[in-house]
Amino acid sequence: MTTQRSNAGALVGGALLIGFGVLAFIAQFFSDLHLWAYLWPLAVLACGSLFFIAMFAGGKSVAGLAIPGSIISVSGLMLLAQNLTGRWSTWSYGWTITLASVGLGIFIMGLYQGDEHNRRSGLKVMQIAAVMFVIFGAFFEMLFSHNNLFGSQYTFPVLLILLGVYLVLARTGLFGRHASNETGSETHQS
Repeated sequence: MTTQRSNAGALVGGALLIGFGVLAFIAQFFSDLHLWAYLWPLAVLACGSLFFIAMFAGGKSVAGLAIPGSIISVSGLMLLAQNLTGRWSTWSYGWTITLASVGLGIFIMGLYQGDEHNRRSGLKVMQIAAVMFVIFGAFFEMLFSHNNLFGSQYTFPVLLILLGVYLVLARTGLFGRHASNETGSETHQS
């Protein structure tokens, strides 16, 4: 098991070095085009993808690499969107996307390992992050932004209403019947 961990570390380290070298090599060709000012977040995304490459190369024993891979990759995508739009203020609630990326990593890890518990846990984290994104996004966009992110001043209030309806309906049991039946069947067995 120690050998597998050292192999995984060497895979990640080697993949990162290769990725940085390729990016530095490509940057030499495009230095006059000033594309790097807009596309530098792709380097972050590339680093995140290297964790997935190492995960697939290392096998199911290193499936946990999906978590940092997801966090770094999603952060790269968010940085790219912010860099292209100039909407850096979205970090005030964009951190919830980082939380969602943790859930995504747990989900991918469970999917790769065939672990249903991790898949459900990852989905739950992503659901919580989505709720937080809407709540914090609505708060910061409505109170502190002069330009609405989604093009309409009504978008976030409508999202808040829909989220509230979902939470009320989910609390009444309309969306969670199978989950309560699973826990109920476990209590009958004990």
